[in-house]
Amino acid sequence: MPLVTSKTYQRPKWLFNGHLETIYPALFRKVTIAAPQRERLKTPDEDFLDLDWYRQNGSHLVLISHGLEGNSSRPYMLGMAKLFLQNGYDVLTWNFRSCSDELNQQPIFYHSGATYDLDLVVQKALEKYEAISLVGFSLGGNLTLKYLGEKGDSIPQIKRGVAISVPLHLSSSSKKIAETENLLYTKRFLKTLKKKVIQKAEAHPDQIPVHFLKDIKTLSQFDDQYTGPLHGFSDAEEYYEVNSSLHFLEKITVPTLVLNAKNDPFLSPQCFPENLAKKLPKTYFEFPEYGGHVGFSPKNTKDPYYSEQRAFEFIGMDL
Repeated sequence: MPLVTSKTYQRPKWLFNGHLETIYPALFRKVTIAAPQRERLKTPDEDFLDLDWYRQNGSHLVLISHGLEGNSSRPYMLGMAKLFLQNGYDVLTWNFRSCSDELNQQPIFYHSGATYDLDLVVQKALEKYEAISLVGFSLGGNLTLKYLGEKGDSIPQIKRGVAISVPLHLSSSSKKIAETENLLYTKRFLKTLKKKVIQKAEAHPDQIPVHFLKDIKTLSQFDDQYTGPLHGFSDAEEYYEVNSSLHFLEKITVPTLVLNAKNDPFLSPQCFPENLAKKLPKTYFEFPEYGGHVGFSPKNTKDPYYSEQRAFEFIGMDL
């Protein structure tokens, strides 16, 4: 499919670089929305996933996945949910393992390629809905694209996919976020990740060592010592290579939009594979000049965020 041009998005003038576009909505955006119905879904390995349902008897469900160290109550999750609810859809937001209010029970956490958990959520949704679209942010976007590629056309109820601010190539993106200008983000992610490791080690002392923590300064080092080995990979690089959604795009069979801002401070050049666009039968790339990481703030504060508007337009259109 050809690249989708982004001539309509204009950022607020005072958010004049990718860092401001990333940080401002994460810290200051407020979204008012009705309280969801929380459901705890048991997993086959005696663990759990916490799901938040927003039901209004809609026939089409939008299932939304959050990013690294996010959860179902983040403003970007609620903003996306709100726009779809206002337009007659039902919405399901969910929390990856250890991302809701309670630490999960197994030694494993969540990760960029843990599609077995996403599939459990989809299968639960299929009990009621004949039309489901998937939306994912950042890590959740990678998870969504990988899942769509793995499933192909085996789940006809899945109608559309949207992935926003996606690290399509995990290895190079891990190097990008480790750059000095991104130190603030790295410290913020590692603070909560290390805290979870310490808590989890108390429950599983023989499986989770903590003596590595003091030397970990980057996310790739964390993935090398924890994310990779805990989930069956030899190291971070194997984990990145196996789970990068870039390798799954050609297998996607439902119309899917990838929305990545060119000034996203988290994304490497490999996350903008324009030459691949013509080879993909169902995947559309949209690479605006601006937007930051999970940003896309509107000039008019009363308008939906650009990422939300594009997701709504794409899921609702005939392709």
